[in-house]
Amino acid sequence: MSARTTVTAVTTSRSFRTAAATAVVAAVAGTVLLPLSAHAAPATGGAPALRIELGAPVPSGPLTRGGATESFDLTVTNPGDKAAPFHPWLLGNVGSPVALNRTDVVFSVDEVNAPDTASVVAHQDGGWQGMFYPAGTDASAGFQVPAGGKLKWKVTVGLAKSYPVNSNALELRARTLDEELAPGGDASIRFAATPAAGPAAKLSTHFEDNGTCDGAKDATFCKQLNLWYRHEGVAFSSDLVTRLTVKFPGDVKNPDTQVRVMVGGKWTDVHPDRNGDFMLPKMPKDFGGVSADTFALQVKLGPKTQITRPTLVTLQAGVALDEKKVEYISTTATDFKLAPAQQASTKPEQPKAEQPKPAKPAGSTTTQVSQTTSSSAVSPVTAPAGGTPQASGSLAHTGSDSNTGLYAGLAAVLVALGGAAAWLGARRRGAARA
Repeated sequence: MSARTTVTAVTTSRSFRTAAATAVVAAVAGTVLLPLSAHAAPATGGAPALRIELGAPVPSGPLTRGGATESFDLTVTNPGDKAAPFHPWLLGNVGSPVALNRTDVVFSVDEVNAPDTASVVAHQDGGWQGMFYPAGTDASAGFQVPAGGKLKWKVTVGLAKSYPVNSNALELRARTLDEELAPGGDASIRFAATPAAGPAAKLSTHFEDNGTCDGAKDATFCKQLNLWYRHEGVAFSSDLVTRLTVKFPGDVKNPDTQVRVMVGGKWTDVHPDRNGDFMLPKMPKDFGGVSADTFALQVKLGPKTQITRPTLVTLQAGVALDEKKVEYISTTATDFKLAPAQQASTKPEQPKAEQPKPAKPAGSTTTQVSQTTSSSAVSPVTAPAGGTPQASGSLAHTGSDSNTGLYAGLAAVLVALGGAAAWLGARRRGAARA
């Protein structure tokens, strides 16, 4: 593998404790497994003892995009009484929100007082990484620093034409892939970048309350907001990536949050990622030639939510220059309440006090009977608004109310008529026997 071989490595740039990590390196000539931390434990009684020192760059001065390179010495010393492993690792612009690609930095390493050396460039989460190792081995191999001795290399760096225009410097931090350095044993070096980008690019964001969604009366069922972006200083090097995070009380396991964003005059659903966050469309780096721009958003709860009442939530927006770069250049948050959508009521509606008059049967020419009694007959029943059928007919009426006296009177009349009929029948039978 040559000193100029370019690879993509999966490493842990946010934590240098890689005792249980592995990395996969996809090389130009093929793909190999790179166990970054499968190294021997420090051979100095268990405590790491190595220290890195960086010399002054030659020639001194700022680096120019697409211009000349500069070199500096990297020396590792081992004050211990046993040989110690060394897996050098240089990180570019650590802590900066500006993402770097592999080809943005020119990088090579030559041995001075060390075994023949090869170098490689890696990249993860928008971070640039330079590594070197013994020639003829793979990138997982390391050097052995003799007891009480040192190794030295000449490191050469430069800025490619593609180096981000909104970064005024290149900073390299020298560490190791494993815990091989004594406390404070790392080192860093900083190169100014020219032409200077001028005032650093600044971005401010804030949410603006935009009322309810689609004219709804209650904003807790669907909240509408504007997310504003305001830019100052030099242009950004890439389009802006925005991640929305909706935070609920700790006892909510399935909030079923739904987010929509206005795109081209239409509301478009934004689906959550595996972390439950929402990635908005990219905001153009030049905002279309203006200093401010905005996204219109809608936030509500879906049908599977476990929330049953209005609940205070926090909506946070984090903006980065790269989808995989974890450092935000701007964040903002706002609080509001969300509740599940209203469900249709299933409670039957009460019939109105005024009963409709019975309709005349179709085609009938017979005069209807007096309404003095038919007004108490069963009226036509309409289904309640909730869609639940309601019992109809006289059987649906039970209990005692104002109609009880009427029914009792009718029963008494029927009893009297029955008694009269029985008396007349008995009289006729007696006359017949006479």
